[in-house]
Amino acid sequence: MSLAIAMLSPDVDRVTGSATAGAPSIAPAASAAAAGAAPQADFGQTLATMAADAISTIKAGETTATAGMKGQASLQQVVQAVMMAEQTLQTVVAVRDKVVSAYQEISRMQI
Repeated sequence: MSLAIAMLSPDVDRVTGSATAGAPSIAPAASAAAAGAAPQADFGQTLATMAADAISTIKAGETTATAGMKGQASLQQVVQAVMMAEQTLQTVVAVRDKVVSAYQEISRMQI
């Protein structure tokens, strides 16, 4: 699974922080240009941040599941971590499907 996420962005290992901190603002372009102070993250960096967060969430789910098998985590903690990992995986698959669909649509365009 990590390989599929890493294929979305080869710079996944260099990205740190959470998705909400690194996400670009949703302000209109005119107001962003008028502000001119803070540069916005590009699509690739946003995707890399999301991929890094997905990897860390899935790893946390695996770690908590292992701790639960050893008796070091409660059943509630294990279920919450595994459900979060499952939701993250479903999101990653949905994003991947959209990217593949967009690529196929672009490749069908006539030049």
